[in-house]
Amino acid sequence: MRTSFVSFPTPAGLNVAGLLRTPRDPGAPVGAVLICHGSDGVDGRGEYYAGALNAAGLATLEIDMWAARSTNRGAAGRPRSPMETLPDAFAALEFLGEQPEIDAARIGILGFSWGGVVTLLSATKGRADPLRGELEGFKAHAAHYPVCYAYTADPRMALTELTGAPILIQTGDIDTYDHPDAGAKLAATLAAQGTARVRNVTYPGATHGFDRDLPPQTINDPFAHNGAGGPVLMEFNKTAAEAARGEVVSFFTAAL
Repeated sequence: MRTSFVSFPTPAGLNVAGLLRTPRDPGAPVGAVLICHGSDGVDGRGEYYAGALNAAGLATLEIDMWAARSTNRGAAGRPRSPMETLPDAFAALEFLGEQPEIDAARIGILGFSWGGVVTLLSATKGRADPLRGELEGFKAHAAHYPVCYAYTADPRMALTELTGAPILIQTGDIDTYDHPDAGAKLAATLAAQGTARVRNVTYPGATHGFDRDLPPQTINDPFAHNGAGGPVLMEFNKTAAEAARGEVVSFFTAAL
């Protein structure tokens, strides 16, 4: 893979930076996956998946949404709502579509926590259509622990009128943002719309950020515990992380 540090403008007048990996000699344009980080910023999770996706023949672009805003890492420094960073994802989609090594009709999106929310929001027509320009939009969406309760708790976050692109939601059953079955319930609700293939995988004994290969960390987030706020443990779970990575590679190679 050729690795390039890149930047591109967004409709909000920001410049978003990212790490782009494209095949050196693709022969023909390849599919690509946009990677969106969580509240802690770029922390190794994207790299964990990018290498496997690259090995499967897909290009990747991991963006830094915080650096564009000069915000601090962590929940205290993030923007007020993931909807504020949704234009970043679609600006990245446009940027990827302009690269000669990439097929603009075969671009997916993968996100963790905050980035997982962005990933699901981008799967709705009402949010995608004003931002995607002349492109078709994302062709597949993989969201990891995307705070599953929030989409029914806040009408502004409602996931209605899906674009029809397939969706993968991966969660842990001891994630204290949600109830243990929140991922399965969200996937069932989305699938019931009848417009997209939706699948959930819930990993037993896995916390929020189970694929974050760093020392365990407890944060306090006002959006945790179904909106009541409180502590959230993030602890690496090697078994769940490896399984989730395999699911991601299979999902995107099939969809793209």
